[in-house]
This record gives sequence, C-alpha cells and structure tokens, in this order.
Amino acid sequence: MDEQILVTKTSLPPYEDYIKKIRPLWDSHWITNMGMNHKLLEEKLCAYLQAPYLSLTVNGHMALELAIQAMDFPEGSEVITTPFTFISTTHAIVRNRLTPVFCDIKLDDYTIDETKIEELITKKTVAILPVHVYGNLCNVEAIARIASKYNLKVIYDSAHAFGETLNGKGIAHYGDVSIFSFHATKVFNTIEGGAVALHSKEMLERLYNLKNFGIRGEELIVSVGANAKMNEFSAIMGLCNLEYISENIELRRQKVQIYAEELANMDSIVVQKYNQEGVTYNYGYFPIRFLKKDIRDLVYNKLREQNIYSRKYFFPLTSDANCFEGKYNNLQLTNAKTAANNVLVLPLYPELNNSIIIKICKLIKEFSIL
Repeated sequence: MDEQILVTKTSLPPYEDYIKKIRPLWDSHWITNMGMNHKLLEEKLCAYLQAPYLSLTVNGHMALELAIQAMDFPEGSEVITTPFTFISTTHAIVRNRLTPVFCDIKLDDYTIDETKIEELITKKTVAILPVHVYGNLCNVEAIARIASKYNLKVIYDSAHAFGETLNGKGIAHYGDVSIFSFHATKVFNTIEGGAVALHSKEMLERLYNLKNFGIRGEELIVSVGANAKMNEFSAIMGLCNLEYISENIELRRQKVQIYAEELANMDSIVVQKYNQEGVTYNYGYFPIRFLKKDIRDLVYNKLREQNIYSRKYFFPLTSDANCFEGKYNNLQLTNAKTAANNVLVLPLYPELNNSIIIKICKLIKEFSIL
C-alpha cells in the first residue's frame, strides 16, 4: 500500500473556521494567561462534560499530576492504580513522591479489577486511580463504595472517555476528580491540552494556583506553583473542534461497525464489544486481542510491511517500564500481562476509508493463520 495508514489522524476543523477565530488575536495580542477563549472553552466543556467545575491545562499529564498534587497527600502514601495504561498515569503518581500499587485488570474491558482493590489497601493507601480504557468505563459504583468504606480519594484518568456518559450522567460526575487529555491523537483535541473536572470550588482554587505559579495578583503570590496554562491558540482549536465532535463520533462509530462486522466469528481474536450497559461511547479506539501466543507481534510487523501502522497499546505494562526496572517485581498481574502481550489497536479516525478497513481486516485474517 502506497498510502501510509497511521493508527490515528488528528481531527481538524475546517481551515477557514480556525483562521477566522484566531484572527482577533492579532488585534488583542492576548494569546495566553487565561484569555477570553480559554474562559469560553472552560464554560463550554463544563456543560458538555456535565462537570460542576473545570480547569484547563497545557496537557493531560499536567492535569493529572497537578490534580494529585492538589490533594496534598503525605509523601510516600500509596495510590492503587492499573499498570495497563499510558505511562503518564504512573509517572504522575511517582512525580508526586507517592507509591503506585498495581492492581490487575479485567480482560473483558481492560479496566481495573474492582474485586481485587480491597486486598491491596494498607494503612498508607490514600487514593484509587482507575483508568477508563479504550472508552470502556470502570465499575464506578463499586469503586465509589470501596473508597467510601476506607475513606479514600478517587482520581479518574478519563483520557479515553471524553464525552462519554453512564446512564445519562457525564463520566466527570464520578470520583473526586476526572482528568481528560486533549492531545492531538484524542477524539477531541486542542492540539495539546487537558483538563481537570471536579466538584469542589476549593480544589479549583488550588489547581489555579498550581498551574499559574501561585499568582493571584500583580504583587500577590500565595503559593508555590508551576506553569500549566492553556494558550489561546489551543483554546480556539478546542472551540472549533467542539462544534464538530458529534459528527466525528458518529463517523467513528460507523468505522467501528465495519471492523466489528469484518472480524466477526474469528476464533483467534477477541474484538472490542462496546456493549457496557448504559454507556454512550466516543469510539476512540478499536482494540483486538489475539488468543494465540506471539500472533500479535507477527500481525503488527506484517501490517507495517503494508504501510499500516497499528499500535501495541499498552505495551509494556507501566510496572515493567525500563525506568522502573527491578522495582515492581512478583506482582499478580496475570490479566494485565495477557493484555499487554496480545492487544493490538487498529487504525481508526473519521476520514479512514472504508475500503482500507476492509483490507486491514483481510490482512489480519490472513496473518492470523500463519
């Protein structure tokens, strides 16, 4: 195949829309420091995500890192989380001088196994940090019960769950905070960006201080902080993309349906189901899991030979990352290791040609029987 097919492609609004909205910046020269577009995007995302409060950040990682920091946990405290996630999740815990405690996942939806959380709780445990994976939502009600029983905070990594709802409630409704990533590869992007959705005005003030050097006035600095503000160009990209989000999600759903139909009845793979009760999906990813050992890597390489770039997402487990070598050994992560070694995420984006999807599926069928 001559055309390079990547696992995703950045969604962009019509060129004229973006240019029209950024033109006033040349008049105002106000391109950062919580400008008009920054404030407007916060308001619109509060409504879209059904979040009481929302704080925009420069990226999704800083949203998570600062949200954890705002909790002000004692150094060395433990946070129960999943190793089947992007490395950012674990880094955010470690960079806050906290200890990640890794819990296994469920193979039916790849989210944290809520039935195994309680056995990991110790006197040092302060929070649970679950991750919604591929748009599959964690068992939020069970996790809420556990957190309430042990007086723990719940911090959701919702980078894969933008715009999703559970029984009509936005996913930002659950937990103490939810963080979102607006990276260029996500369903909704602001080029780079992120947000913390939360329920507490006090927490909102803490996040503001943390992302803006603690500055509350020209001569008033109330606390130590970082610089994690979203700029106006990114905010405007978000405002433009938000206008087309429903259309893009519907196109993704159509692509997912073709994948599902083409790969149906294959005994050698497990296909993403999108059938959690009460969930409205954003169709951000299409993962498949191979049931035979070593087939995933073979298919991955064979697709690359055809100029088709799938992704081993997530591999390795964050607990197995080189930077943590020898630190997290002898963990009971059977399902997480199975997923890491056998899941392949296939190309998916609104502009992906249906004929390409059919070809990818044909190649998978051929390679899977080698």
